[in-house]
Amino acid sequence: MPASRSVPSPSSRASVVGALRAAGCVFAEDEADLLLDAARTPGELTALVDRRVSGLPLELVLGWAGFRGLRITVEPGVFIPRRRTEFLVEQALAQAPDARVVVDLCCGSGAVGAALADGLGPVELHAADIDPAAVRCARRNLAGAGGRVYEGDLFEALPAALRGRIDILAANVPYVPTGEVGLLPAEARDHEPLTALDGGADGLDVARRVAAEAPHWLAPGGCLLTETSERQAPAALAAFAEAGLTARLAVSEELYAQVVIGVA
Repeated sequence: MPASRSVPSPSSRASVVGALRAAGCVFAEDEADLLLDAARTPGELTALVDRRVSGLPLELVLGWAGFRGLRITVEPGVFIPRRRTEFLVEQALAQAPDARVVVDLCCGSGAVGAALADGLGPVELHAADIDPAAVRCARRNLAGAGGRVYEGDLFEALPAALRGRIDILAANVPYVPTGEVGLLPAEARDHEPLTALDGGADGLDVARRVAAEAPHWLAPGGCLLTETSERQAPAALAAFAEAGLTARLAVSEELYAQVVIGVA
């Protein structure tokens, strides 16, 4: 019989919640439960709480982020998947439920690719990122789905054999305007790579580059999806249309998410 694990006493939970609240954690109770579950000893619990209280994002303290029911491994220096990006995955699955070739561009941890593979079943899955740390992390997260991950700048990283074959091209590009990066929460500003946040003067530099090249890579009827902000949506839609894609905007009020969808 495996050794039983001790259950933290209510006073332990209360002290953890109190420490997290004092540090400004909005969801202190939920975070406390995750930390208590992750800790195997009182000493380990103390170390985890100390790391969180110091300002380290919860996902980096735990070593994973929840995304559409999956546990996505995250490592220091890698963009942490946001819950709002689940809406991009939902839109991709609705747009192309029979997709067979999927690419996760600007993949970060590979969360989008992993979720798409989970939703579609067996697919030919590719991902790419310019950041070596992200590539290493994505390879871990996509290994179970047989995903191939490449290091490089956008489409330059992809095999030429993918041209004209991609059914879903998910590109969770950086879209924070350069002048607003300093206004981001410290958890993002201090712990995530600038390349995953800074989208140029108006935040759409990378989105425009992706849209311009996407028609050469998409299969007939294939779709490109990318996140943007409400303020940027009209310009993003224009960039998709200028590239020759049939563009529309999908909005989730609940997740405060804006996804531009372009169909070849």
